[in-house]
Amino acid sequence: MVDVGSKEKTERVAVATARLRMLPATLRRIRAGQVEKGDVLAAARLAGIMAAKRTPDVIPLCHPIALSGVEVELSLRKDALDVRVTVRTVDRTGVEMEALTAACASALTVYDMCKSVDRGMVLEAVQLEHKAGGRSGVWDRARRAPARPKR
Repeated sequence: MVDVGSKEKTERVAVATARLRMLPATLRRIRAGQVEKGDVLAAARLAGIMAAKRTPDVIPLCHPIALSGVEVELSLRKDALDVRVTVRTVDRTGVEMEALTAACASALTVYDMCKSVDRGMVLEAVQLEHKAGGRSGVWDRARRAPARPKR
C-alpha cells in the first residue's frame, strides 16, 4: 500500500459514470414501478452509496477514506440507464476508486433486479469523468488533450 501519511488533507472530489443498456420494455417497467423485486432506482442509489463506503473491502490496496458525501444520479434513456456518481472527501488521497466502484454497483443492482425480464443487459462505459484535489489538481474527461499515438 502506498504511504500517504505525509500528504496534506485536502478537499477531493471524483465523478464517475456507467451505462446499462437494456430493452425499452425493461425501462418501461422500471419507470412504471413494475419490477417484481421492488423500487429499482432507490435500491440502485443505496447500492452505490454502500459500495463507495466499502471500496477498500473489494479493491486490494485501496485506502480507507472518510467520505463526506456520495451522490448517485440515475437517468432513464430510450434504451439505457445512465449512472453518475459524485464522491467527496477531505483526506490524503483521492476518491476515484470509490466513484467508479459506486457506479458499477449501482448499475449491477439494476441488472440484478431486472435480470428476470432482460438477461441481455450490457454494462458499459464505466469511466472517470472528473477528479479534483490533491497534487495532480483537476482532471476532466471533457477537457483532456487528445492522446498522442505511440511511436
